[in-house]
Amino acid sequence: MNATTTVRRRRTMRIAAAALIAAAGLSLTACNNDTDNTGTKKPAASAEASTGGSSTGAQGSDAKPDAKTGDTDKAPSSTGDQKLADGSTAKIDKLGTQHYRLKIINDGAVLATLEANQRDAGLDANGMYVVLTLGGEVHSWMGGEHSGAGTYKLAGGWTAKVTKLGDAHFRADIIGNEGSVDGTLEANQHDAGMVANGVYIVLSAGGVISAHQ
Repeated sequence: MNATTTVRRRRTMRIAAAALIAAAGLSLTACNNDTDNTGTKKPAASAEASTGGSSTGAQGSDAKPDAKTGDTDKAPSSTGDQKLADGSTAKIDKLGTQHYRLKIINDGAVLATLEANQRDAGLDANGMYVVLTLGGEVHSWMGGEHSGAGTYKLAGGWTAKVTKLGDAHFRADIIGNEGSVDGTLEANQHDAGMVANGVYIVLSAGGVISAHQ
């Protein structure tokens, strides 16, 4: 074997070794995608991270809103009628998963419409307060209102701090017994509603807040 042949073989072995080292490096990088800088395996992304959260953190139900709209392409299915506090009738239709529409009807005429889509909704209907939950439940009452910016005691031990943000735009922080803000309602040109541990709350775009248990 001459000197030229020996040099070529050594170069070939070095190239092969470099290729093996590069392949091993790629394999190690792929494995490390599941770990953080400390070498600890990262947890898989939870289902909650991909769903839209509600701003009303004090809702009584533990179930989180489902980001899917389900059968919204289908015709609405009626879930029945219900009498409201002022004697009018609520006609409830299911539009999809956690998506309901309520029509307030009196003497055959539709007086108002309320829609809950992935979160609760509320309405101040001339002094009658209505909450439609994302599960299609309806609760109505009259009275118990407070008006304008301020801090008010509500039913069920809640406290509401109402702030005016603009014309027909109010926010209510719902505060628990320990002083923490457990939920927020924001009425911006439209009324808002929620359920907080069995207490129904409506905030109107005019700054009127009322609660009922």
